Amino acid sequence: MLGLFLVVSLLLGGLLAPWLLLDDPTEINLPERLLSPSMTHPLGTDHLGRDTFSRVIHGGRMTLLAAITTLALSMTIALTVGIVSGYHGGWLDTALMGIVDLLLAFPSLILALAVAGALGPGLLNVLLAAGAVWWVGHARIIRAVTLGARQMEYVMSARVTGAGNLRIILRHIAPNIIGPIVVIASLDVGWIILGIAGLNFLGLGAQPPTPEWGAMLNDARPHLQTAPRLLLIPGAAIFLAVLGFNLLGDGLRDLLDPRTMQTPG
Repeated sequence: MLGLFLVVSLLLGGLLAPWLLLDDPTEINLPERLLSPSMTHPLGTDHLGRDTFSRVIHGGRMTLLAAITTLALSMTIALTVGIVSGYHGGWLDTALMGIVDLLLAFPSLILALAVAGALGPGLLNVLLAAGAVWWVGHARIIRAVTLGARQMEYVMSARVTGAGNLRIILRHIAPNIIGPIVVIASLDVGWIILGIAGLNFLGLGAQPPTPEWGAMLNDARPHLQTAPRLLLIPGAAIFLAVLGFNLLGDGLRDLLDPRTMQTPG
């Protein structure tokens, strides 16, 4: 419930950001630079006089949108590769898992960094780089649950009735492996948020003056001694977002996995 509360709060803040009565997160106001928290600026201002609270809210919108987009892209690739590999087997399974093993040999963040660096700076390029890297581990897990599902009696019955491979995959296998996939996706959002924030921190993602949590951390580095809150605030936002999705993923795992249900005794 705590994870659900944190995730819903972050999502509502991001969705409603354009309609909230907030200061322009990109408006520079040098006479008000580095102000302490006040009624006018609840979290103070940054080194360019921009309202920190407004930038955190809009930065959350940007970060969560990037994370969800990356998750959708990576899960689409992982589902396609994992289900095709697990269902068909044979040489196709060997070839696809060979590619997966090759990519798993590289740390995900380092590989994403290399791809993003090759594509050039920009949030879209970071999303493409992260989406092209984060699917690998998911594909192996989805293949494993597909291998188990294809041996079930309902799949064999569908084959006997003459159902085609595509129909079996879409109507019988995919719906019955959705539980583990939902858990994997919810648990992985936190890692994706950390990865995207890291790439943005390095200057490969959102470019100034776009508000984004990782970019805000990078902007605040020179002011660590004079205004440490500029680092602590976006850092706390990243922490709460990752914590929320991890707790939500744990809760969904307990809810969707009947083996975790305790029987009265």
